[in-house]
Amino acid sequence: MAMNTPSPLTNLLQQIAGIQTMERGKLSIIKESAAGPFFKLQAREQGKNVTRYIPREQAPAVQEAIAGYQHFEALTEEYACQVIANTRAAMAAGLKKSLPAGNPPGSRRRNPTSDWPVPVPDPNRNGGGPMGNAGAHGGLQTGQ
Repeated sequence: MAMNTPSPLTNLLQQIAGIQTMERGKLSIIKESAAGPFFKLQAREQGKNVTRYIPREQAPAVQEAIAGYQHFEALTEEYACQVIANTRAAMAAGLKKSLPAGNPPGSRRRNPTSDWPVPVPDPNRNGGGPMGNAGAHGGLQTGQ
């Protein structure tokens, strides 16, 4: 009996679901003291740079959460690349199947007298162009 192996996409989704903590930004040491370093977390939120001060006892957990977010970004990028590759392959396969043999679309010569729509005159215009109303239905004035 063949064993079902998960697809690469399923494997990526399972890895993404396994990430339990995430945090955006960069953790930096502001300064050192006798009691230990002071930390800040800088991140962009809604287009603005936001700084949060992190207690030193929380710094390792924040650093782990940042690593979790970086792993999440890498996995979602890989997922997107695989889905895009699959989409392009499916479109290429479908395109090859749907095109009839012979001339590609748009390659035939066009007959301008029969292939283009006939222009319909605008009923709101009274026939005249810039030269006046001397058309087929317009009255041409001659000397008075």
